[in-house]
Amino acid sequence: MSVRAKDFEQAELRKVLVLVNPKSGLPRSFSSLRREFDKYWDVPGIDLSYQFTTSAEDGVDKVKRAVDNCVDTVLVIGGDGTISSVGRALVGTDVALGVIPSGSGNGFARHCGIPLVLNDAIRSLATADVRPIDVGIVNGNYFFVTCSMAWDAAFVKSFDKSPMRGVLPYIFAGFQEFLQYKVQDVTVEIDSGKEETFVDPMVFTIANMTQFGGGAKIAPHAEADDGLLELVVVGQQDVARVLTQINKLFDGSLHRLSSVQTRQLKSMKVYRELATPIQIDGELVDAPAEIDVAIMPKALKVLFPK
Repeated sequence: MSVRAKDFEQAELRKVLVLVNPKSGLPRSFSSLRREFDKYWDVPGIDLSYQFTTSAEDGVDKVKRAVDNCVDTVLVIGGDGTISSVGRALVGTDVALGVIPSGSGNGFARHCGIPLVLNDAIRSLATADVRPIDVGIVNGNYFFVTCSMAWDAAFVKSFDKSPMRGVLPYIFAGFQEFLQYKVQDVTVEIDSGKEETFVDPMVFTIANMTQFGGGAKIAPHAEADDGLLELVVVGQQDVARVLTQINKLFDGSLHRLSSVQTRQLKSMKVYRELATPIQIDGELVDAPAEIDVAIMPKALKVLFPK
């Protein structure tokens, strides 16, 4: 992940909210984590407060109130779903988002180089820099990590039904959906240019960051601050070949396979034969057959460890 020094600024924190999602799989009681926050964040010059979410909607409401109350940093303890819902409320504001990852995939944190051990994340963000990142938009909905529109979106339906979390249940969900997914052609118009049709894609993901989560790097070269999104496509005729080399999804070399097509874009119109749900940062959302994709350059401030 490349870093441009001019985009960094020393974080000057004054009023900080710690927002906790207690349902995101915290491995320990919050009291032990609070001691870490008190040690590294409850210092002179910082007004530190804590709140717990009872639902995604409750979390968004609390963040919006925090913005109105001039909080300058929101530290979120949760998985990618919580981070996405909270982050959407911070787009276009001067409030910085800090991520303390406690989910199963943690794609956002992995891309940003945030430690996955909670104590380490709390400590590293205390001396972090503020970096603005791009925000993807699909039919008016913000996304930070990925948006998928084919078999790679259908995973979510089976995964959400699984009582387990992690990479292995996600793979099982993929195989389950593979057996029943109905392919359809997808035509795109990238940056108002010539139309291009992808025949029966099984993977059709637009990435702002490198990975789905769990170390699965769907777009190894994606940068969150370059003003571009990356489209990754694998057709039905090639998906079996790609699956036999699934290790490349985790070692960052997926893009080297000739069966994997990529495009960079600032905007894109997507035309499908049928209206089917799409995946937006791990959430399955109903979508029409025609979809508009765009990017908002550097619209969200994020804490990055030094």
